[in-house]
Amino acid sequence: MSLLLFMLGLEYTGDELRTSIRDTRLGGAVDLVLNFLPGLALALILGWSPLAAVVLGGVTCISSSGIVAKVLEDLNRLGNRETPAVLSILVIEDLAMAAYLPLLAVALAGEGVAGSIVAVLLALGAVGVVLYLALRHGHRAERLLQHGSDEVVLLSVLGLLLVVAAVGELLQFSAAVGAFLVGIALSGPLANKARRLVGPIRDLAAAVFFFLFGVQVDTSALPGVLAPAFALAAIAILTKLVSGWVAARDASVPGRIRAGTALIARGEFSIVIAELGVVAGVESRLGPLAIAFVLITAVVGPPATRLAGNLRVKRRAPGT
Repeated sequence: MSLLLFMLGLEYTGDELRTSIRDTRLGGAVDLVLNFLPGLALALILGWSPLAAVVLGGVTCISSSGIVAKVLEDLNRLGNRETPAVLSILVIEDLAMAAYLPLLAVALAGEGVAGSIVAVLLALGAVGVVLYLALRHGHRAERLLQHGSDEVVLLSVLGLLLVVAAVGELLQFSAAVGAFLVGIALSGPLANKARRLVGPIRDLAAAVFFFLFGVQVDTSALPGVLAPAFALAAIAILTKLVSGWVAARDASVPGRIRAGTALIARGEFSIVIAELGVVAGVESRLGPLAIAFVLITAVVGPPATRLAGNLRVKRRAPGT
């Protein structure tokens, strides 16, 4: 997942990221609220505890950065007008996770308010430092590496991504958003070289991740949760369509629909959030329901995105 977001980051500059996030603030807020509520509401309807409801809300809220990144690249839509809005939504979601995950971990562990505050401050501080270094001092890394050999560039990039991932694991913020910002920091010839060298490793890592995800699926538990999972997925697909429509408001009508379909798939973050709740034992049905929900949206999302690419708006002739 981190390598997928790193490769996407190579396509954009820091100025483009700042502008895109500023223009997508409303869409980001709509996305977080609209997509958190379905999971929260369903859990309460099923009689789950408030804490389990908060966990399921997180499962439904966050799009799969890995799936979205791969689909956009495979469909050659990185240059589309709506794509910066989609990427901004992903970054906003990952930044929101910097506050949500530490709070959730502390709540599941039963720690006090002081522990929650410290965990959130550490996570947000780490994200802020990574963001500052990427946007303000990325050119220094570029100067150091631009004349290096292929081996030096590859090992340096992978080493930097590992450091960011380790800090993310330690301070409970998303390694994916850190990798995206590392990609943002690189530009010009160095970005082209990094794209060429890291691409094959990215493809292998993505295949391994989704294989390991498939291995986790306990098919014996799925039939009992299919009905609520399909209902939840139907609502969550609609809310993502609304999120994309609002976020890509400067794009054409087909572009706004493409943005919404691109955000449908849930994946790695949803599974991580569900696993936190399962390990804490908040609800026995949480794991199977989350897996069924993720599978449904992950299967529906890419074909819907491809089909949305065929949409066209018929223009009226003058005088009609």
